[in-house]
Amino acid sequence: MSRTLTYREALREGLDEELARDPNVVLMGEEVAQYNGAYKVTEGLWKKWGDKRIVDTPISEAGFIGMGIGASMLGIRPVMELMFWSFHSVAFDQLVNNAACVRYMSGGLINCPIVMRGPANGGTGVGATHSHIPEGLFAAFPGLKVCAPATPADAKGLIKAAIRDNDPVYVMENTLLYGTVGEVPDPSEGDHVVPLGLADLKRVGSDISLIAHGRSVIHALAAAETLQAEHGISAEVLDLRSIRPLDVDAILATVRKTNRVVLVDESKPFGGVSAMVATLIQEHAFDYLDAPIKRVCTLDAPAIYSHHIEHLQLPNPSRIVEKVLTIK
Repeated sequence: MSRTLTYREALREGLDEELARDPNVVLMGEEVAQYNGAYKVTEGLWKKWGDKRIVDTPISEAGFIGMGIGASMLGIRPVMELMFWSFHSVAFDQLVNNAACVRYMSGGLINCPIVMRGPANGGTGVGATHSHIPEGLFAAFPGLKVCAPATPADAKGLIKAAIRDNDPVYVMENTLLYGTVGEVPDPSEGDHVVPLGLADLKRVGSDISLIAHGRSVIHALAAAETLQAEHGISAEVLDLRSIRPLDVDAILATVRKTNRVVLVDESKPFGGVSAMVATLIQEHAFDYLDAPIKRVCTLDAPAIYSHHIEHLQLPNPSRIVEKVLTIK
């Protein structure tokens, strides 16, 4: 049995369940309490759980993220909301030097069970300084885990897995997904947790593999429908869900099945997630490829402000279909 929830509602339900499950879980961030969150993900949680569990912070990412990391080292499980992941640079030392390294530097004596979550996307007309997509950046640092849910069910399942993990987990959400709807398992049927490091086959196909994460999965599914209906091409869609750890077995399995692949990635192309995936395919499944690996990424320039053309800079179904049709 399942219910239809928005992405936002699914995240909220996951947070609420973990607050009930573990008294050490706290939510912290700008406007998460009385204002119900900048994107209303935390709506109602302050009234339910109070000031000690839902904590408004000053507009100082370096300060409150540093505070959360320190608290996590002492046994608290903080969930920190960034109003935009673009603000990561303000707290870069805390995010990659402290959170990522403390377990290693302490010889395994100190864990850092902290979750950083918030929007990491373009497409909302907020300009270059508020539109970064940094999952590839953080996945490059050993000690960090990174995930990017595309559906309400995965949003709930991954946030719950992230909160229970003893390492820092950075959850990359997408503002444009918050209002989307999907089926989410009912709590009465058990604990819905999506393990980190496990990809999901969102659509079965035989001619080509579309590998994506985050909102790019939605575009890939739309492109797959067009390819089938208009060109008779059967596209398989693999949702990575987790960027670090990465489900290498699932990636190689779909490529070995279809022998052709297009990687869809909202990151910039230079050093992005799809660059890493392409390398893995080249190293471990080269003999299965019948055509070169292709990529559809955000165009390599700062985010365009104009809402009239910003969507052309990002991956979209039309760009994916066009790329697939270039493959012989």
